[in-house]
Amino acid sequence: MNSNAENLRNFRSRLEAIGEGANGEDPMSDEERVRRAGNAFLREINGRMAVDLETCIHCGMCAEACHFYEATQDERYTPAHKFDPLRRFYRRELSPMRWLFRPFTRKVDAAELREWQELVYDACTGCGRCDMMCPMGINISELIVVMRKGIASAGLAPPEVQALQNEQLTGGSLFGVDAAKLRELVSQLKSQQIEVPLDQPKADILVLTTAVDVLVFTDALAALARIMNRSGASWTLSSKAFEAANVGLISGNTSAQALASGRIIDQAAAIGAKTVLIPESGHAYQALRWEGADSSGNELPFEVLAISEFVTRELDAGRLKFKAAANGRSVTYHDPCRLGRHGGVFEEPRRLLEAMGLENRDTESNRRENYCCGGGCGEYTISRAAPLRQKVFEIKRREFENTGADAVITACSNCRVNLMIGAENARWQKPIESLVETVAKNLTDA
Repeated sequence: MNSNAENLRNFRSRLEAIGEGANGEDPMSDEERVRRAGNAFLREINGRMAVDLETCIHCGMCAEACHFYEATQDERYTPAHKFDPLRRFYRRELSPMRWLFRPFTRKVDAAELREWQELVYDACTGCGRCDMMCPMGINISELIVVMRKGIASAGLAPPEVQALQNEQLTGGSLFGVDAAKLRELVSQLKSQQIEVPLDQPKADILVLTTAVDVLVFTDALAALARIMNRSGASWTLSSKAFEAANVGLISGNTSAQALASGRIIDQAAAIGAKTVLIPESGHAYQALRWEGADSSGNELPFEVLAISEFVTRELDAGRLKFKAAANGRSVTYHDPCRLGRHGGVFEEPRRLLEAMGLENRDTESNRRENYCCGGGCGEYTISRAAPLRQKVFEIKRREFENTGADAVITACSNCRVNLMIGAENARWQKPIESLVETVAKNLTDA
């Protein structure tokens, strides 16, 4: 198989091609765009959001929490500013004082929706760090998500995001990775004596993967298979529902999000799975574990676990054992925002590193206050955002360097892609590695 570096270069070419080949704006009038955005806002604003919209005191503390503001000192990137059109819409249409606000508050128009596209897609990864810093307890990132939903409803999502969403909606694939591509990789792994159960009619665990792992981190599925087989679990991949990534969550299209989650939910039910296992993908974890029931309208009939949670359980149960990592390496664990800050998975990865004899040196910002990689929530797919993304990478690089660790380890392939792109652009040589691959390398035979 190709090296990760070569795979990444090929993947970057794919990203550029997606942007170049994407269609333009959906053909609709500006009046229709404004109407659709308004309807989306009306659907999403609930009582709690109304309190948040009333509560913001414009103190500016969220600015210091935002990696995009910190990297640029541009006031437009202040998180509270990113939902300003939503706040004005609320004041005009829903606020108890709307009769007073309406004459003095301008309407949201199509030009503004186009302007805010860059602010809520290119300059927000939905990391939620601003939520942790807000002295009023406002869920700022959720309000920015509503902005995405309004802009997506108006047909104004970035072309790369829209193209990926359309691909997942129509064929269930991403980046051209379909069932045939999955079977090809499974066949390659079998030739290396790595058994990957595929399309088993019954299994306790439905394991997911991602197009990024199939195309870039080709050792990730092999590592996951070694872990699952060593644990003795009853598991399978499904060619009908293997993609963990959910572009609807990224774009703000609730229908697309529900369809992507629904494919997984239906297949898990069909094979009688008790658990659905999420690979190294932060937003996929959020989409299914925390939002899957809302998307489907029903309680999920299975448990959703991140791979780090599963491995920690198997370690505690004695079904997995580790040998000490060679050379007493030191590493820095990067907390993926949606796995950590949104999902609460902080200690499991660190426990695994400790169990393997690796010294973890946390960056100054870590766990709930960790700085985002800068490319989450689809941001790394947006070509025009590359310069902004690189500025944010420098925040992470400085923090990584200050630890003096030998390598960076993370449990999200999207974080890994973005950090590797930033490192390649900056000619920074620090290895950026996968937690699941590290675990697989350090499994004992017993």
